[in-house]
Amino acid sequence: MSTDLKDRSRIWFVLPAMLVVLALLIYPVLSSIYFSFTSRHLLRAAYDLVGLRNFVFVLSSADFWDAFANSIKWTVGSVAGQLAVGLLAALALEKVPRFSGLYRILLIIPWAFPAIVIAFAWRWIFNDVYGFLPNLLTALGISEGNISFLANPAFVFATVVGINIWFGAPLFIINILAALKTVPRDQYEAALIDGASVGQRFRYITVPHIKRVVGLLLILRTIWVFNNFELLFLITGGGPAGLTTTLPIFAYRTGWGLRQLGAASAITVLLLAFLLAGAALAFRMINRWERSVAR
Repeated sequence: MSTDLKDRSRIWFVLPAMLVVLALLIYPVLSSIYFSFTSRHLLRAAYDLVGLRNFVFVLSSADFWDAFANSIKWTVGSVAGQLAVGLLAALALEKVPRFSGLYRILLIIPWAFPAIVIAFAWRWIFNDVYGFLPNLLTALGISEGNISFLANPAFVFATVVGINIWFGAPLFIINILAALKTVPRDQYEAALIDGASVGQRFRYITVPHIKRVVGLLLILRTIWVFNNFELLFLITGGGPAGLTTTLPIFAYRTGWGLRQLGAASAITVLLLAFLLAGAALAFRMINRWERSVAR
């Protein structure tokens, strides 16, 4: 078979997947961009082009900026916590000589359940009437009465961030642990002979070998958490009093609650632009890391 024929056959094999991507990804993105410049309403068939009116309306809304601030706190808190737990757990597991495979399987359990199961399980655990944790704290005398973790403004945000850390940390653990397995053992042995401390071995040997993996994980998890809708919505619904309303939830309420599809599309376009800019900066930083290692 000639080289040209092989190249053409590869295209035909890839084409079905590309068509699926175009249908399920490109079309919704383009339609959202288009509707963001229209007066599209879910209860009216007719609509007009309105230019930047939706963007002006959204950017002048205090609710939008509150949701944006919540999204930043939700993302930074969740991803930082997942990285901290994942890195510490991976470093610990890397030293475990036996049953490491079993531990990895057990750690990935949170990813085996759909978001609705996880959300309702945690809602039951934190329920202030029959929930396991509030009743346990009361029985132990730690609290005078059952604490309403998901309705009390003082606890709700830290609670949902903690749930998301529990959910997302296994991804960091598994990937960082795999990266740690690639670090040459002889480098650690040479550093130990030279009298390097634990901190120095971690800084000058471990970090350079795992930082690319960690960087990619941070980008992917930041995009995922910032866009996450179902977990937070199923646990709190964006409440109480909008304290856990992030941009995806705000867009949902604008589009399906107020039926303003044009304004909701403008929110999603702004969300897309912010994430693309952040991802571009992050990939640029990773490229600098790679160039510095190459030198």
